[in-house]
Amino acid sequence: MDLKDLKKSKLYSEELGIDLSKGEKEIFKWFLASILFGRRISEEIAKRTYRTFERYNILSPEKIIEAGWDELVGILDEGGYVRYDFSTATRLLEICKELLDRYGSLSKLHESAKDEKDLEKKLLAFKGIGPVTVNIFLRELRPFWEKANPDVLPFVKKHAEDMGIDLDKLDRKSMTFARIEAGLIRLRKSKIDRSLK
Repeated sequence: MDLKDLKKSKLYSEELGIDLSKGEKEIFKWFLASILFGRRISEEIAKRTYRTFERYNILSPEKIIEAGWDELVGILDEGGYVRYDFSTATRLLEICKELLDRYGSLSKLHESAKDEKDLEKKLLAFKGIGPVTVNIFLRELRPFWEKANPDVLPFVKKHAEDMGIDLDKLDRKSMTFARIEAGLIRLRKSKIDRSLK
């Protein structure tokens, strides 16, 4: 794979059928998916679990709150997210309640942030959201949200350097950069998967 191929990489959000250019509803779907991807669980289980939320149309903070803890645990279990089902159900309810109470929406959270670091700080303030989840969420939002611009993960930078790609010369707010970054992450994951076989 080379730079030309990386520029064609699908974003993780696109793989899930989420169109971040369409605004709040789609951005919340990506937020939910990012929370699922952010745990120490396989990418495939996170995707399957997101699709289970989709099948039940539990894709907004209001619907998550309305569903309640028992239904969320059932959805998480059905998606294969068994190891973290109880804690994730609790966390999702807390995050959605706090999001609605404090900001009203993710777009309003973004608007209220002073800058990139303040946006990350506001997201990290949600109980159970750590740096990995924030990075997953914001890196694909770079082209869409003015203040979304997390640091490139060290392994992504290293992998790019190994391929002769200077990420510092690219526009980090472009869709091309987001695709290259997603492609580099997938490459690393495929190398890890091959080494485990």
